[in-house]
Amino acid sequence: MIIFGTRRTVAQLAMVVLTCGNCHRSAAHAVLKAVTKFTLFFIPLFPVRTRYAHQCTACGFLMWIEKAQAEQLATAPPAGAPPPPPFPQQPWQPAPGQHPNAWN
Repeated sequence: MIIFGTRRTVAQLAMVVLTCGNCHRSAAHAVLKAVTKFTLFFIPLFPVRTRYAHQCTACGFLMWIEKAQAEQLATAPPAGAPPPPPFPQQPWQPAPGQHPNAWN
C-alpha cells in the first residue's frame, strides 16, 4: 500500500499597508507565499505549485497575485516603519585644531 497526497505550507513574506479591494479601507496586508508539495508516506518530496497572495487584516479578503508583485511588496518598507531620513546623517566632526574629546 502506497500513501501519497499533497501538503500546503504558507509563509508570510512581509506586512504592508494597502487599500483593500473588498472593504476599501487602508489596512495592513500580509504578503503570503503558499507552496503545495507532493508527499509520499507523509514526507514532502517536491513542490507542485507555488502561489503568492496578500490578505487584508481588516476584513480577511485574500487576493492572489503574481510573483513579481509579491517580491515588489516584500521589498517595500514595513507597515508602521518611520520614513527614511531626507539625507544621510553625518557623524559629528570636531572643529579644526579641537581635540575630539573636547566638550566645548
